[in-house]
Amino acid sequence: MDAAKYFIRGVTLLATDPGLQEALSRVYESSERPRCMCVRGGVEMYIAKHGEYVVKRMPGTGDMHHPTCQSFEPEPGLSGLGELVGEAIVEHNADHVEIRTDFPFSRVSGKAMPRGEANGEPPAVNAPRKRMSLRAVLHFLYHRAGLNRWYPAMEGRRSQGVIKKYLELAAAGVTLKGETLDKRLYVPEPFRVADKEEIGERRRRKLAMLLSPGDDVAYKMAIVIGQFNGAEQSAYGRRLLVKHMPDVPLYMENKAWERAERAYAATLQARDADLERKPMVVMAALIYAKREHLYQVDSLSMTLVSDQWIPLDGLHELPLVEELQRQGRAFLKPLRFDAKSGACFPNALLLDTEGGPFPLHVVSAFLDPKEQSAKEKAVQAAGGDAWVWRTDQALPALPPRAGSGTALAGPNAARGQHVSEVG
Repeated sequence: MDAAKYFIRGVTLLATDPGLQEALSRVYESSERPRCMCVRGGVEMYIAKHGEYVVKRMPGTGDMHHPTCQSFEPEPGLSGLGELVGEAIVEHNADHVEIRTDFPFSRVSGKAMPRGEANGEPPAVNAPRKRMSLRAVLHFLYHRAGLNRWYPAMEGRRSQGVIKKYLELAAAGVTLKGETLDKRLYVPEPFRVADKEEIGERRRRKLAMLLSPGDDVAYKMAIVIGQFNGAEQSAYGRRLLVKHMPDVPLYMENKAWERAERAYAATLQARDADLERKPMVVMAALIYAKREHLYQVDSLSMTLVSDQWIPLDGLHELPLVEELQRQGRAFLKPLRFDAKSGACFPNALLLDTEGGPFPLHVVSAFLDPKEQSAKEKAVQAAGGDAWVWRTDQALPALPPRAGSGTALAGPNAARGQHVSEVG
């Protein structure tokens, strides 16, 4: 992926140009808008300010960008996003997105909510409204941060610091329960023993809102997103360990953790798979302070990711993802959000092919029967030209890049052993 080019007051500047910030500052409070020059004539953008000036995509213009542009957005129906846009995800304007969740951000003190009369006509019958689960919020932030897409220039650049930066930027401008999400989101910074005290002080300042719940509120909550690093038994329940937070575990009741272990058994076991490059587990935990500076998990969600932080629906996708990286392809991983099944969506979308995004499907014999049936239906719906890899066979040749010949898969592609190690 080449650096983005922006047209501002008659001058075209690269996203990496040292003069870009000054150019953006001159038009920030005006009616002028920069244009992304990924296509002829450009696409209008807007400017947000989060410490520095950031150029962002205007709502509803994602498909106007070139597929290899970082501002490109495929149609929502190619992922679980399509079920949520307009109801659980509402774009009020270019710099304000509201999300509506099925979990609270606080616990209210006092009596339980009245159940109402058992007999008689109800005052109203309401149609159910879509609300986002914690998993959908994690996927939304991942999607908004661009962490579910890959360009060759990203190789070796996805560190904990980068993940933290872009998740926090993704949360800025998003409101949840009347408050901006970045105020209730904590992503650990890279941990260094020499800086342990300073890191701890910044963490405590960030989570200080948990210690002052306010009137009629028993607990305020925050979302922690980090790499799951194991669970240990203690006298107070399970201690959940988060990488880059080695000095501060999160506590979870034993029965709740046992339910999580059953629900995420395949995800947790995948970390021990017989692979050269082990996948990781990203955890989103909704936490509150049961006592001063002791963080209790109210609920959690887990997502399997590659060692480059690319989200996976299962181990069966990993060889394809690594082969795409080995060949230097640009691609996007559609996310499930709250869809009942992720099998109905492509396992990956190639972004560098002629004619726009090209869907890739993976069929594994180890899929749950319902998931396998959904995937077979998606393959049939894609037609005879669909790209399909059945994992008990060799990986087929990938669709060629725009303006190139056929891209052939390597002989060991299915083993996923060609991507160079990233520290």
